[in-house]
Amino acid sequence: MRVALEEAEGALARWEVPVGCVVVRDGEVVASGSNRTNEKRNGTRHAEFEAVDELLARHGGDAVAAGFDRCSLYVTVEPCIMCAGALSLLGFERVTYGCGNDKFGGNGSILSIHDDGCAPCVEEPASSSKSHAGSDGKVSNDDARAANTYPSVGGLFAEEAIALLQDFYVRGNPKAPKPHRPLAPESAARAGG
Repeated sequence: MRVALEEAEGALARWEVPVGCVVVRDGEVVASGSNRTNEKRNGTRHAEFEAVDELLARHGGDAVAAGFDRCSLYVTVEPCIMCAGALSLLGFERVTYGCGNDKFGGNGSILSIHDDGCAPCVEEPASSSKSHAGSDGKVSNDDARAANTYPSVGGLFAEEAIALLQDFYVRGNPKAPKPHRPLAPESAARAGG
């Protein structure tokens, strides 16, 4: 989680919402990411998607070869509903996050995609090793739902994650739709207002 916090600090330095994450397999960081929604002017460029794309690029775009079902994701803020759905579909082994996301959280704050899965989105589970087909060869919706769930725990370094978010919102977002509130000078923002 400390590396995820460093990613979030990098995002803050780039005037992005300071969220960072890392993907870990066998105790080793295999991908990392931070928000790039302002930079790329694309609402899907959340830290989780940046890390997933990095890992996919290393495996020629092959999600099976990327081995998401053997990966844990550490992220400074609870995944939003969109990201939680993607993590479910990719079959992540587990997710650990810093602070909750009481507006858009997909791991318990608003929806519990980590527990419910994203089975209605797919006909087959993300990883066949997590479920079994019935006698007709089809995977039941209950099996698919179970196959697309993952354990999720929050609260790891939550205070540090919240402090980064507060720094960002005190400073203001220059890429927010206009009209937006005036931006604080960077020196005032770093001093806490």
